[in-house]
Amino acid sequence: MIKQMGALAAVAFSMALPFTAHAATPEELAKSKACLACHAIDKKIVGPAYKDVAAKYKGDPKAVEMLVAKVKNGSKGVWGQIPMPPQNVTDEEAHILVKWVLSH
Repeated sequence: MIKQMGALAAVAFSMALPFTAHAATPEELAKSKACLACHAIDKKIVGPAYKDVAAKYKGDPKAVEMLVAKVKNGSKGVWGQIPMPPQNVTDEEAHILVKWVLSH
């Protein structure tokens, strides 16, 4: 019985890994990385609204890579005097977040 429970727990844990390792949606990723503490989709908080970022970079073929670098390395002076510090995200997470922001 104990072996069966241990095996069942191992299966349950392994099934949960894909769901806990990555957020299910870009918005959930943004929440988990605290992006929404300083940004909102449709209004300026500390940083610009995502819809304003999307409008500014619409049609710019270099926007994704440039904004990924800003997310990872931080940025200052583009949207005002308050800097955005470097964010603790992977390259994959940064790409997901930037593409989501630019979709607004």
